[in-house]
Amino acid sequence: MAAMFLDRVKIFVKAGAGGDGAATFRQEAHVPRGGPDGGDGGRGGSIHLRVDAGQTTLRDFRYKHHFKATSGGRGERSRRHGSAGDDLVLEVPPGTAIFDDETGALLADLVGVGQTAMIARGGRGGLGNTHFKTSTHQAPKHAQKGEPGEERWLRLELRLIADIGLVGLPNAGKSTLLAALTAAQPKIADYPFTTLEPNLGVMDFGDEDERRPTIADVPGLIEGASMGAGLGHAFLRHVERTRILVHLVDGSGRDPGWDHDVIRDELRAHDPALLDKPILVAFNKLDRPAAVDAWPAFRKALVAAGEDVVAISATDGQGLDELRRRLAEMLPSADELEAPREPAGVVVHRIEAMTDGFSVERIGDGIFVVRGKRIERIAAQTNFDVEESAERFQRDLARYGIDDELRRVGVGPGDLVRIGATELEWEAQPWEDR
Repeated sequence: MAAMFLDRVKIFVKAGAGGDGAATFRQEAHVPRGGPDGGDGGRGGSIHLRVDAGQTTLRDFRYKHHFKATSGGRGERSRRHGSAGDDLVLEVPPGTAIFDDETGALLADLVGVGQTAMIARGGRGGLGNTHFKTSTHQAPKHAQKGEPGEERWLRLELRLIADIGLVGLPNAGKSTLLAALTAAQPKIADYPFTTLEPNLGVMDFGDEDERRPTIADVPGLIEGASMGAGLGHAFLRHVERTRILVHLVDGSGRDPGWDHDVIRDELRAHDPALLDKPILVAFNKLDRPAAVDAWPAFRKALVAAGEDVVAISATDGQGLDELRRRLAEMLPSADELEAPREPAGVVVHRIEAMTDGFSVERIGDGIFVVRGKRIERIAAQTNFDVEESAERFQRDLARYGIDDELRRVGVGPGDLVRIGATELEWEAQPWEDR
């Protein structure tokens, strides 16, 4: 049995941490009291998503859901910096939207081939002790730890990019029509819900027309698809990016008019703008007597409603030349057809200011949480095993007013204070690593 088409996955990404800065001193025979010479740590590797034209599904993420970039190297003596971590690039198909799974925020919508978005930034390397030498402090033992890399759960959603989308109820004949119009060879069987994954083909209008539009036959809709029934959401996501819709109706069914209305209603319920796209209704299966009998009344009703309609048989080829001619008229020029439907996709850049703002919250008996971008970064880069570093952190707490705020909300000796991933036990003075 063929694998289900994968167009929605959750993955966890963790960028590399920055390398620790070094706290070393020159050791040379002729320099009895050498100064600090610790190098900086290297930046951690970041994680990027990049569009690869050869990808058509998210199947690469079917079994592997966790991805981690390498960390930066530690700084060394003689001011030698640590090596940078290697970036990790994950390939995705055109039309992939990336969301933060926790907040639902759109991070990027990748359309153009080669388009890249950084979705987890590597941590900055810690500064070596050479940076902390002053006129009054000639031999600092303090060096920064590397900053942790960003980590988050992401939701990837694929919306196929095709010029023409074939829509219709299951068993309307979309796969057969796709095979008749293009060189695609979809799996075809005569029962409902045949297509479980989109099939793509390229249509050739002949020597006189250089345009080569792509056609997508996507999973069939059922009533209630806009509410998530059946394969509805998968189908409707892919329809959004087509230029033209060919609405295929099974002319040999019990009630072709009802079938037609179901699809229209589902498109309208998902997004009314879908009905603003150019739509050509194709009344299929003229090779069957029931369809021949139903065609006059169906055509009359749609013409009265102002809809474009053509009768065909995808099986024996009746009406396909007329269908091609009508599609050729509806499609834009070759230049416009080759241009991306969206200029370059969307990458959302959120600039998070590194302000001194913070908040303090009591979340339980003797447990306090301090939140704030700057203080969380300082805590993550502090080595509390080094007394000088711990004392420097204590001064930062006092300088930003966090010390006073903790006392105001009732912190006492022995209470637990969390700052990012760092947990500290409160003592009047100084702070010590728990």
